[in-house]
Amino acid sequence: MPAQAEWTFSGEPVSLEQPGGLVTIVEGSSFCLSGRAGDIRPGGADGLFVLDTRVVSGWRLSLDARPLEPLSVSITEPYAATFVSRLAPEAGQESTLLVVRRRWVGSGMREDIELHNYSDVPLAHAVQLRVESDFADLFAVKAGRADPAADVMLHETALDASAVRSGVRRDVHMTQRCGAPGLADGKGLSWDVVVPARGVWSVCLEVTMAVDGQDVELQHCCGELPTASRPSKRLAGLRREAPQLHLGDPRLAAALERAVDDVGSLIIEDPRHPGSPVVAAGAPWFMALFGRDSLLTSYMSLLVDPSLAVGVLQTLARLQGASENAATEEQPGRILHEVRFSSNAAVDLDDGHIYYGTADATPLFVMMVGELSRWGGSRSVIDALLPHVDRAIEWIETFGDPDGDGYVEYERLTPDGLANQGWKDSWDGINSADGTLARAPVALAEVQGYVYAGYLARAELADQRADLPTATRCRAKAERLKAAFNRDFWIDAGGWYALALDADKRHVDALASNVGHCLWTGIVDESRAGAVAERLLSPEMSSGWGLRTLSTQMARYNPLSYHNGSVWPHDTAIAAAGLMRYGFVDESRRLIEGLLDASCANAGRLPELYAGLDRSELPVPVAYPTSCSPQAWSSAAPLLLLRTLLRLDPRLDQGVVRIDPVAEGAFADDVSLSLGGGRVRIRRGAGALEVSGLPRGVELAP
Repeated sequence: MPAQAEWTFSGEPVSLEQPGGLVTIVEGSSFCLSGRAGDIRPGGADGLFVLDTRVVSGWRLSLDARPLEPLSVSITEPYAATFVSRLAPEAGQESTLLVVRRRWVGSGMREDIELHNYSDVPLAHAVQLRVESDFADLFAVKAGRADPAADVMLHETALDASAVRSGVRRDVHMTQRCGAPGLADGKGLSWDVVVPARGVWSVCLEVTMAVDGQDVELQHCCGELPTASRPSKRLAGLRREAPQLHLGDPRLAAALERAVDDVGSLIIEDPRHPGSPVVAAGAPWFMALFGRDSLLTSYMSLLVDPSLAVGVLQTLARLQGASENAATEEQPGRILHEVRFSSNAAVDLDDGHIYYGTADATPLFVMMVGELSRWGGSRSVIDALLPHVDRAIEWIETFGDPDGDGYVEYERLTPDGLANQGWKDSWDGINSADGTLARAPVALAEVQGYVYAGYLARAELADQRADLPTATRCRAKAERLKAAFNRDFWIDAGGWYALALDADKRHVDALASNVGHCLWTGIVDESRAGAVAERLLSPEMSSGWGLRTLSTQMARYNPLSYHNGSVWPHDTAIAAAGLMRYGFVDESRRLIEGLLDASCANAGRLPELYAGLDRSELPVPVAYPTSCSPQAWSSAAPLLLLRTLLRLDPRLDQGVVRIDPVAEGAFADDVSLSLGGGRVRIRRGAGALEVSGLPRGVELAP
């Protein structure tokens, strides 16, 4: 374990808000941050990152030693961008030279540079591309403390850079594949160019990486049609399976289209285990497998790609805790928090550094196996996962509940671990109404909801296998937990559930969005659901753009905080699903409206989070400067919104599916989606519901 663990960084990450804007393109564990002209500018967050390492820290194109003037940028695919610039004209002249840079990322980078001459005479220019490589660790960049690495060597003849970090050799190679050869001078490449009249000059460059002599296969190669690449084919497949709105809210249609592209761009394929895709948490800071994030994202993405849920579950099962290790917080049966391609990592997930400090990933894993079964997951796949489910439940009942009070709680096992181990995992994310930080061990409200739903999921799996003792035991466990939760977490004076119980079993009494997750899992008593709904939709909690993570009446409320008053789209989407579960249609619809309006302000994309300022104060949601975008569970949130609006509850393992679209708002009057290997169309017209294309043997439940 590193001397300073990456996951305990508690400072403000380096800002992603740059003069002129920041352009992000991403594919799997690779991403590139640049300016609007396409230049990667040293000294900030810019760079080409592969396997949590910045392999290119400078990539600046100039003509005649003059920088280019950006005109436009187009994100043609999540992993591709086209930058259009010009050489600024001399006084009294018009510009006749256009510079087009087409860039693709995927385990490296390809860039095509084109100079277009629109004059009637040839144009001579000196073209220079300056290249720098610092091999900075992603976390050093995030913290704003990356320095040029003393052990990086840039070789003049080949323009190769190499570094040795913690005994692992990393090499990056820049290769010119097409066009007149350039001159390498140790700082980059240069060309003396004559662009024909009304003609084009072009060059194609590749940036590739190797770890300890093992090449990382480039996904987009010079001379290859972009549509022939593996990422392009995968994205095309996702788009074919994506829900389609034929009639309905254009905001929802745009958000769904963006959701599919963004989730697809974050998929990681482990070369050692082909066919088991997983999803990275988000660009730029979380391009790694996170247990909690991947489980919630794959849950939301079942509408598009059930194979993602299979890959996530199989990978998390393979990496499930097997022994006790305080340094990494590994425990038998525990599901990991994150896997990092840190300084000692190679290219496979199994070789990454694993940290297990999370209280919620393990019950979410159990929930997700049950959900995959409901969506028609293969019986053989589910059977293979069941031993891991039972190991996870054993962790819930032992290591997860060390004092035996029936609640899963957390307390870090090492000073290098996370102080808070739920989804609000910042150092001050769990606090009382007066601002006092919760003292560990801490039992989070939403985690108890996940455990409750996990027990019910395991009972259903047991029913399908005629395992009456397991089904009976798990249902009894769920009933006892629900009764205890509603007794111990309810705050009569406030009319809401405590955020958590602290070390002394006292209420951590802040009003927070976590209670929306409790509605989603069904652990809330029906008699109290109305009070919870009223609190969630109050002006103190609902910003108009979504649900605040913390009420404005709480001492630590700050609309610009990470977890104490900001809005997280996935959090709001889960709360909306929970409200719909309990029949609060109007309240759910209002939260969904806010998220869709927020997505419109960001070209259909929902970022990781944004400020909790009220909609009445400003006409657009205020950006959080270090927010990841795209971020997996926020990107997938529109898919959950559609499921919520359709009131879609597949039980394909029982041969039925429940569908009852909300009539209010006409969000999705006519929609088609993939279900059980077929294409189902759902239409509501003249008050009647029409459903066609159900899988063979599946009926519409009354």
